[in-house]
Amino acid sequence: MRYDHITELIGNTPLLRLDPAVHGLENIELYAKLEFYNPFGSVKDRVAWGMIRDELDDIVDRGQTLIEASSGNTAKALRILGAMHGIGLRAVTNRIKVTEVRELLQLFGTDIEELPGLSECPDPTAPNDVYSVIESTMAKSPGSWHHPSQYTSEKNIEAHYEGTGREIHEDLLRDGITRVDYLIGGLGTTGSTRGAATFLRKHNPELQAIAVVSERGDFIPGIRSETEMWDVGLFQPDFYDRIMAVEATVAVDATVELSTRYGVLAGPTSGATYAAALEHLRTVRHSPGQPRTAVFIVCDRIEPYLSYLRKRRPELFGRARHPAAPDASELARTPTLSPDALEILDRESRPTIVDTRGAMAYRIAHVPGALNIRDDQLDDMLAHGVPFSRSRPVVFVCPVGELSLRFAAMARRAGYEAFSLAGGIAAWRDSGKAMESAPRAPG
Repeated sequence: MRYDHITELIGNTPLLRLDPAVHGLENIELYAKLEFYNPFGSVKDRVAWGMIRDELDDIVDRGQTLIEASSGNTAKALRILGAMHGIGLRAVTNRIKVTEVRELLQLFGTDIEELPGLSECPDPTAPNDVYSVIESTMAKSPGSWHHPSQYTSEKNIEAHYEGTGREIHEDLLRDGITRVDYLIGGLGTTGSTRGAATFLRKHNPELQAIAVVSERGDFIPGIRSETEMWDVGLFQPDFYDRIMAVEATVAVDATVELSTRYGVLAGPTSGATYAAALEHLRTVRHSPGQPRTAVFIVCDRIEPYLSYLRKRRPELFGRARHPAAPDASELARTPTLSPDALEILDRESRPTIVDTRGAMAYRIAHVPGALNIRDDQLDDMLAHGVPFSRSRPVVFVCPVGELSLRFAAMARRAGYEAFSLAGGIAAWRDSGKAMESAPRAPG
């Protein structure tokens, strides 16, 4: 089929019926909405185009630059759409944890401003979270910026109401299926699940909307963790019938299964969503007869996440497997230090203090004398032995004390006298302890 402009390829993505012999769900037809067929490779193409389409001429006429809170697919789509019309993009974002994502944005000439983010910032009241920076930037140069604002714009929901939801309904209707019983999708901005489910509920008010997040303290690209589910912007907890947390390892396994069992080369967000769909649908009970219909949203493709997959499942790439993550009982046995106890230990034993946050958060303020080794780097280091002196205790520090507890548990496995700072940098700050703002070189 012939097209005259790339934007004509946004939307109308395929709806794939998954083989019941593979998923094994009884009396349920499971479909995957393949959003990676959008021209720039993700579900966010719809949102990016929907937010700027009607204002594109005005943005060009005013000579404005786009500014958006995004660390991935939305920024990529906005950058490409803008570049085709001579419009630049500044992406203001928390630390980008996936190498390929940053490199793609850099390849296309995106102006990236990375921040520590609310989850890593030592002072949540300070004006250095993403939206505060955007507002400050726009205020310094009125009229120079255009902010689509995917986390608050109703156009985000509309793009999926008129697009994703309507397409699912119309595609199934051609096969005589008049209703969708379950819609499963990852929680990022929440636009895709809210928009699509709202449309589908017109035809089945009893549709269950199942939202997917990552486990507390875990990381799956593209979706929030349990600790990031703030009731702000477009997110409405009561809209969902269930919010399910998925571990990163489960998401990776499901990602591989989607590729090797169905031929769906989807990213880890989609793997998490598929895993949650199977878990939820295996527990539902309903009368035999007409099969129930479930649809989950496949957000993007697998290729931009190879480094993420390699870090979490190195054995899939022919490398040594990382040690198993500490379980709840092991974490419970791992000792923690209060800020007062750490201060005493620092005076008496001069421990090695390891701050696991991003570089920006570390530069702003950290425990005096702490070294900075990012959590993603530390994972690899712990997998190959901890390169710290065994003559001194090791204390791990993170934003609120969750990740650091895991690192301390793994270090103790290796024979180190290791601790976690209870409550993390937030507890240290709230106790009124001194903090350094200049980085300290390892030595």
